[in-house]
Amino acid sequence: MSNLEQAPAELFCQDRPGTGVTVLTARDVPLGGPRAIRVRRTLPQRERSLIGAWCFADHYGPASTAMDVAPHPHTGLQTASWLFSGEVEHRDSLGTHAMVRPGELNLMTSGHGIAHSEVSTPETTVLHGVQLWIALPDEHRHTARDFHHYAPPRITLPGVSARVFLGSFLGETSPVPAFTPLLGAELVLEPGSRLVPAVDREFEHGILQDTGSLTVAGTALTTGDMAYVAPGADRLELANTGAEPARVLLLGGTPFPEEIVMWWNFVGRSHDEIAEFRAAWQAEDGQFGRVEGYPGNRLPAPELPRTRLAPRRNHPEGQR
Repeated sequence: MSNLEQAPAELFCQDRPGTGVTVLTARDVPLGGPRAIRVRRTLPQRERSLIGAWCFADHYGPASTAMDVAPHPHTGLQTASWLFSGEVEHRDSLGTHAMVRPGELNLMTSGHGIAHSEVSTPETTVLHGVQLWIALPDEHRHTARDFHHYAPPRITLPGVSARVFLGSFLGETSPVPAFTPLLGAELVLEPGSRLVPAVDREFEHGILQDTGSLTVAGTALTTGDMAYVAPGADRLELANTGAEPARVLLLGGTPFPEEIVMWWNFVGRSHDEIAEFRAAWQAEDGQFGRVEGYPGNRLPAPELPRTRLAPRRNHPEGQR
């Protein structure tokens, strides 16, 4: 999904230490005008910019609003699309034409530049899912464009089901390659169930609440909240405290060691580099390729901020 904000903030993101369980509250963001789909944005924010290499998380729906996102660019990242309901048609400048369906991962690698479009199908009456971005480390951020589709098997445990779409969890390993150590999984806990899984001590984790009532180490979440668990934990404590199934996304990874600048749909390393990406997109100079099959024009880039936004020091990292 594109970031359709008309005046996107420039974000200077730097990982920082954390301890215990912290609840990250999402902010409501309208995308694309008065009839836009509204999303709950959990990452990035002032309290935390990244969880591992996960640098962007938009949680949307359930909603009857259709999705129609014209071709737009990306650099320096991977997009991970995960649906709970509905269906979205994906086209990109690699030549990929694929469908995004519930319980199936579509992972697109931008490398130095890619463009794609996303349109919900006519059969979709309720759209509900999560759009995630993964920052590429400096040594791989100019890699070749790529695309992976993966339908992970459903793991069933007493009172719990899971699908592991990236990394390893509950004895299941995704075959989809990653450029940094990562974890991505959907978990559904039945009413009254509890899960205390072993996790990598080197990872930090985020548990994004979708439906139901859940506690993480006794801390209650509401829809759109994300519980952050710092590195050092070798187990997570998840419990469904409600009368309905609780569905969450579990994200994890080793703390990202690099500073990144995010603006609109670009991930770079400096304000000047972002400006170069924007100019290349506006000039249609070939860096991002062309998306074939979309019946309309591509998205123009918003105007850059008039001032250079300097990073804050010795304060929570995030919006600049």
